[in-house]
Order: sequence, then C-alpha cells, then structure tokens
Amino acid sequence: MKKSCVALLLCLPLTAMAYPIDVDKQLTGVKVDYTAYDTTYDIGSISLNNYGEVAASCKVTFRNGPEAPRVRRVNVPAKQSVDVTAKFNRQIIKLRIGLSCKPE
Repeated sequence: MKKSCVALLLCLPLTAMAYPIDVDKQLTGVKVDYTAYDTTYDIGSISLNNYGEVAASCKVTFRNGPEAPRVRRVNVPAKQSVDVTAKFNRQIIKLRIGLSCKPE
C-alpha cells in the first residue's frame, strides 16, 4: 500500500507557478517587437527584437507592486535583439513592463 501511494505521488505533475505580465508599449518610428518571460519567482525579463533599418534607443520600466520600479535603458542595433532583466526583492505577483522606444 505504501509503495502504491508513493508511486501515485511521484506521478503527479509538479506545478510551475507563472505570474501574469502586462506590457505597455510606446514605439515611435521603430520596428521593435518584444517577448516577455517569467524567468523565476523574483526575476522578470523581456527580449527586444529590432526588425528595422535603424538602431532603437529603448527605456524599459519593470514594476512589481509596492517596490521601486527598475528602469533599464538599452540600445537595440538594427536587425538584432537584446535581452533585458530585472531582479526584485520580493516574489512577483504581477509584473508590469513599460516599453518606450525611439530611433537613435
């Protein structure tokens, strides 16, 4: 009986808790696409892809509730991609990312 209970518990899938990510983008004159990831419980990341012919200057703001926002400024060269991450002191419940890009 004990062996069957242990086998049953081992067959249960381990649930991965993902948090929702909202992205507010303001792209002026650039062809930038993004993909947001929930890396770990306290790290958020976004991948920026520049499909345009000119480099883009981007400001990424990560917000997680009452903590101070984490601001990252990156330059995304033409036809290339850049990964941007932010680590928080607390577990992320809902991540809000503000993305603002303009031509360089």
